[in-house]
Amino acid sequence: MAMTIPARRAFHWGNAHAPWSPWAWRNTTFVTAGVPVHLVALMIFSVPWVFAVSTTGVLLALVVSVGLPLAALRLLTAVQRHRFWALLGVDVPAVPHERLGRRTVAAMVRSPTAWRQLAYHLLAGPALATGGLLVVAVWAAGFTLALLNTYSWALRPSSPLALTGHAVADGLLNAVGVILLLAAPGLAASVARLDTRVAFALLGPSRAEELERRVEDLAESRAGVVDAADAERRRIERDLHDGVQQRLVALAMNLGLARETLTGGPEAMEVIAEAHREAKEALTDLRNVVRGLHPAVLDDRGLDAALSGIAARAPLPVRLQVDVPERPSPTVEAVAYFVASEALTNAVRHARATQVRILVTRFGDLLRMTITDDGAGGAEPSRGTGLTGLRQRVGSVDGTFRISSPAGGPTVITVELPCAS
Repeated sequence: MAMTIPARRAFHWGNAHAPWSPWAWRNTTFVTAGVPVHLVALMIFSVPWVFAVSTTGVLLALVVSVGLPLAALRLLTAVQRHRFWALLGVDVPAVPHERLGRRTVAAMVRSPTAWRQLAYHLLAGPALATGGLLVVAVWAAGFTLALLNTYSWALRPSSPLALTGHAVADGLLNAVGVILLLAAPGLAASVARLDTRVAFALLGPSRAEELERRVEDLAESRAGVVDAADAERRRIERDLHDGVQQRLVALAMNLGLARETLTGGPEAMEVIAEAHREAKEALTDLRNVVRGLHPAVLDDRGLDAALSGIAARAPLPVRLQVDVPERPSPTVEAVAYFVASEALTNAVRHARATQVRILVTRFGDLLRMTITDDGAGGAEPSRGTGLTGLRQRVGSVDGTFRISSPAGGPTVITVELPCAS
């Protein structure tokens, strides 16, 4: 009999949070690895007090009391940030520091950031180390009691765990061991969650510093938007001047010749036919310019249909794969479309590629697009080819733009756009 949906969900949740699950051992490894780091930090910050109360000398005590904690503060903070990233995949934002010196020491003494980091290592560190030791003790006690039957026969009769002839006590201790093993993953996850919250509050930038950085990023994004809009305006003006305008001028001249020579004969028909061709080419160029501004299919049918259109019109094979279950905002769709269009144009004009692959996926609130071509490579944003404009356009929506283009190819452009409102 098949399980119901709630029962199936409960089964999957229990399996994912069981003592043998990767989730349980990842959190256990994280909190266990934090114990020696917290204890070393406590020792480092305790050593100066030993010198301060000794008869070694006032100057040495002063140097050790002030210099050692300040020198170790950055190293310990960096080790803790690396622990979060390596074991949990959590990136605790770093706070920029100046080089060590007399002015730096004075600035660190007055810095709220240094005092917050010191509070993490001296106040939160011992408590978190105690939590980590408690997690280790629960795991050890759980394994010891749950597996009691496998080694109790080898214990001395005087041992408290020697359960020869005590089946009831044996079963009770086994049950306690199983309960401890089931509780250990949750305890490890709680300590890891607490450590993460404290680290973000004390090791990372403060709320004011984060807002200041955000304002700077928004100012840069705003400047990038202005520059991108100006570059787009100049591109449209250049396309209209060099393309459509010239063809319309030629069309007017041919029509004028046709009017003057419209007396019959093959010459007049040839002029009219040439004017007809010029008119059709002018209309084609005009459609391309309008489509380059903002394609209507992007609003009507979404990113998949719009990218399929530019892939079908490309003069080389384009493998397109779009996996976007939920449509992002129109702004994000427009940025993704123009990045793909410009990258495809660069692959044709500059890289002399023979094929291009475009992969668009959405993971939660992040839209990721990867564009790969087999061209000559060597693309650099500093050399133009529209890459600087693409970077600015992506940055206008707080996205990230990365390019890998070694000489000889291939060229891989990776764009990540946030979809959260």
